[in-house]
Amino acid sequence: MNARTRKDTDKILNIPILFENEECIVLNKPAGLAVQGGKEVKNSLDSILAEEFPRRPLLVHRLDKDTSGVILVAKTKSSAAFFARVFGEKENSTGRILKQYQAVSKGTLIPESGCINAEIYIRGLAKKAETRYHLISIKNLPPLVSLFEIETGTGRMHQIRRHFAQTGAPLLGDDKYGDFTLNKSLHKTAGLKRLLLHASRLVIPEKEIDVSAPLPDYFNSFIMKNEE
Repeated sequence: MNARTRKDTDKILNIPILFENEECIVLNKPAGLAVQGGKEVKNSLDSILAEEFPRRPLLVHRLDKDTSGVILVAKTKSSAAFFARVFGEKENSTGRILKQYQAVSKGTLIPESGCINAEIYIRGLAKKAETRYHLISIKNLPPLVSLFEIETGTGRMHQIRRHFAQTGAPLLGDDKYGDFTLNKSLHKTAGLKRLLLHASRLVIPEKEIDVSAPLPDYFNSFIMKNEE
């Protein structure tokens, strides 16, 4: 089967398929869907794949439950091993992968483009983490909020959310690291409904994969509604 980009009407249940070839499927995961099952998880991407395919596609990386956007699953064990290795390479220093996100934060960051290098503690252990960002636009609702394009050099748990919170610019709608009072206020005044963090693009040049996912309606409507 040749690589192909599917139409938006092609879906696994309600999950749009963005791209598919003989090695992988790239999906546009909705916010609110966990990637992997657990003790208190009733539904997950992994369980949906198990139900829909005779041979379940294999997870090779993760997105937070509340993060929407591009996620890749592998069709075979050999391709899973390759993709897992590429996603796991330290800081993606070989340039074999690009992971881009869009996010809206409280306030802004100075300089407008830069890199956050700060350790993240996972299960008590300090892990190096690198988050690169570029300011797209600023809006004064009030308060001041900023739309960023973000690239991750590492893939730590909740990395973007933690890093932005550490800099004093927590992501809007973040119910774990965010400004809870502000989130509640913006829900009433500006239509904030969910975490505004979206995995917008995935590039793996070695496999000629370059896939983008459109912003979900709630994210796009928040931006459009609150344009100055």
